[in-house]
Amino acid sequence: MSSSLALVQSYPNHWEADVVLTDGGTAHLRPITPEDADLLREFHARLSPETIYYRFFAPYPRLSARDVKRFTTVDYEDRVALVATISDALVAVVRYDKVAPEEAEVAFVVEDAHQGRGLASVLLEHIGAAARERGVRRFIADVLPENRRMINVFREAGYTAQQTFDEGVIRLTLDIQPTDDSTEVMRAREQRAESRSIARLLFPGSVAVIGASRTAHTIGQTALRNLLDSEFQGPVYPVHPEARAVVGVRAYPSVLDIPDQVDLAVVAVRADMVVDVVEQCAEKGVHGLIVVSSGFGEIGPEGRARQDELVRTARAAGMRVVGPNCLGIANTDPAVSLNATLSPDLPRSGPIGFFSQSGALGRAILQRVAERGMGLSTFVSAGNRADVSGNDLMQYWQEDPSTEVVLQYLESLGNPRKFTRLARRLAKQKPVVAVRSGGSAQTTPTGHAAGGLALPDYAVTSLFQQAGVVRVDDITQMFDAAQVFAYQPLPKGPRVGVIGNSDSLELLVKDAAVRQGLKPHDPVNLGPQATAEDFDRALETALAADDVHSIVVVFVPALHPISDDVARVLRARSLDADKPIVATYLARQGVPEELRHVGERGETLRGSVPSYPAPEDAVRALAYATRYTQWRDRKPGRHPELPDIDGARARATITRALKNGSGDEVAWFGGERRYDEDTAISARDTRELLACYGITVYPDIPVASVEEAVVAAGELGYPAVVKADSPDLRVRSGGTFVRADLRTPDDVRSAFLSLQDRFGGDADLVVQRMVAPGVPTVVRAGDNQSFGSVVSFGLADVTAELLDDRSFRLAPLTDMDAADLIHAVRAAPLLFGLPAGATSLAEQPNVEALEELLIRISRLVEAFPEIGYVDLDPVLVNATGAHVLGARMWLREAPDVRPDAGPRRLRGVTF
Repeated sequence: MSSSLALVQSYPNHWEADVVLTDGGTAHLRPITPEDADLLREFHARLSPETIYYRFFAPYPRLSARDVKRFTTVDYEDRVALVATISDALVAVVRYDKVAPEEAEVAFVVEDAHQGRGLASVLLEHIGAAARERGVRRFIADVLPENRRMINVFREAGYTAQQTFDEGVIRLTLDIQPTDDSTEVMRAREQRAESRSIARLLFPGSVAVIGASRTAHTIGQTALRNLLDSEFQGPVYPVHPEARAVVGVRAYPSVLDIPDQVDLAVVAVRADMVVDVVEQCAEKGVHGLIVVSSGFGEIGPEGRARQDELVRTARAAGMRVVGPNCLGIANTDPAVSLNATLSPDLPRSGPIGFFSQSGALGRAILQRVAERGMGLSTFVSAGNRADVSGNDLMQYWQEDPSTEVVLQYLESLGNPRKFTRLARRLAKQKPVVAVRSGGSAQTTPTGHAAGGLALPDYAVTSLFQQAGVVRVDDITQMFDAAQVFAYQPLPKGPRVGVIGNSDSLELLVKDAAVRQGLKPHDPVNLGPQATAEDFDRALETALAADDVHSIVVVFVPALHPISDDVARVLRARSLDADKPIVATYLARQGVPEELRHVGERGETLRGSVPSYPAPEDAVRALAYATRYTQWRDRKPGRHPELPDIDGARARATITRALKNGSGDEVAWFGGERRYDEDTAISARDTRELLACYGITVYPDIPVASVEEAVVAAGELGYPAVVKADSPDLRVRSGGTFVRADLRTPDDVRSAFLSLQDRFGGDADLVVQRMVAPGVPTVVRAGDNQSFGSVVSFGLADVTAELLDDRSFRLAPLTDMDAADLIHAVRAAPLLFGLPAGATSLAEQPNVEALEELLIRISRLVEAFPEIGYVDLDPVLVNATGAHVLGARMWLREAPDVRPDAGPRRLRGVTF
């Protein structure tokens, strides 16, 4: 093997990445190699004299052979260089050279035509991450004072910086350890760039349909007809290799033959032809692709390889991809009127943004929206979600003034950490409603990115709620909730007023409200003879009452034909109301025409009254809105400062423990089991690692005989406990795997023999000093493939185990999250009362200590992705604290790239 080839292969794979630039385009980042010599010469030749002067502080019109070799041959340790490429052209270079063990000089140069696109900022993030891996803590940059753009790149990165001036040069020294400011800057840039990349797809100036067919009802012709029928505001170009026109519109043999700019291409050709089409689009300068063709990841490994090639080719040329195997995208903004989908049923414009992974379901969704009288701002069906995902759409909807409510149909989460982060931020401004898919044993559909929801179904719901996402059971409930969010104000509390002309339906409303956790008033029954004026007076009273936060109106056909009059009353009262009004109006579903305020273009306006076929549906929709408002209005909580955390010692302990582990299997939340990838570590390493985060485990001594048990009890002190060292026996043994309050050697002998007789060789026995009685609990934490780091809590009780009475929250926990985690279990009242036999409040369990323990364990698993699973069982909570009496831990090798950590990057494909 040549030395140059050895160098090429010596850098980590995760140093390669696709990134989104500030204008929405994409670029590919990778380490430089000796094979880049020609690309570097061509790049340098395109630089302006001013750019060269700023980089080299002198005229440097061409690079010598020695320069090229020096710049392209690096050791990826003390000398590292990254390049950015677009369409196989090198457009930017960043490099560092170590000048001290923890210090390196850094320098950039960006081609003039690509300056101002955010390349320098994203390259600084990636070279900084590479440098930290190589032990560098500080960058030094020498910059000419007139090079303001580069100075701002360093100053605005959020790192701690110092500046000096000497001999006409500014020297900037940056501490490149991530800070809250640098992370915030990176996230803000990510949001702007990804939002812009979606805007380029949704607001094209022109569209080409590649694969437009002369045959009716084919995918290509359907896509073309829908574009034309939607009255798209720009030119549409059919592409057909032979036809001169398709459906009366001039056609072109290829996208390269179109004489004008093409912003968006809808690709409807055979899967084996798609990559060639993408290459032509790259040459044409197309901004984005919608690939409706199937035959990719959904058909297996061969299709997955074709799908990866599609994404690589598109991103390398600066294009984002929706699909493949998707329904398409739509934008109802009248300035665009884009229907680039395979569905002719495009709803009117409205305040709802919709993302669907399923193409087949997407068409039914669009039809259902239209039937309900609702309106969409934008719609995206991502299909296999090879590139554009729901996360990208949340970045766009964050700032889109036309979108007030976000709906998502999710089958999997490609980057769950990023999903929860973005959902939390978006939900603080706009409701996010998601429909579950697959239930408690969800699997990922073939072709979609991995990440099925492997937690118990109730756990998934609670994790969504923690992130502010309103999770519903089905599509119908999603639209029921969306009707309230889109057209009514949010309720300010749980008190519900009930008005109607049917006492039986009013009682159904009241019962449903109680079941949903709302607080209904006694119904105002107007009777079957009620007039529109009666409804008007009752609504006026309820709207004026401070103790009414939302109103349900029940109207059934009356003896007199007053339906239209009642509808006018509801419409008028709702228009300026500051409380939501929902109705069961003649069993209608949606936003009926009679209850609708209509805009100039026929769109449904805010203040329209949603109607539901059954009272329970109306109440459930109100309950979703009420719980969302409570989440949004609550204090976010804080991440308290914790003493006694030693991250460096924890890292060293993990490194040592991974070498010494036994490789046992581990059970994870929801019944999923892991084997080879998780390594059980020793009790000693477990205790030491927990101690690094201020968690103390009570010592115990394994014993194999009566004599060893007596000696151990004497060593640890009385009163003692003898127990089976396997919490899994709790259920099997009916909870009788512990013998406690042993005060003499004879007590210890008797307890040991009793347990030995009960379990035989099925359990190892240990002796431990007894802790004062309290409430036994279980704390578990670790990595879940769908959500990242998760913490679980429950009582260490047979009944709790059998009923699966556990709660779950995402790590790291705030103080509010920790309190919620405890209160969420049904057995929580046991922690807030006095223990049996207690006589004073001083003996009440110390729940604050338990909350701190939960926060500490959440910090530990969030900080170290190597921790696959940790089980603290039992944790005894008494008046003196939360005492960890047993602990087990499993580790795994850390991933090269932790999702949603480190510098910005798009979801990966194989390079």
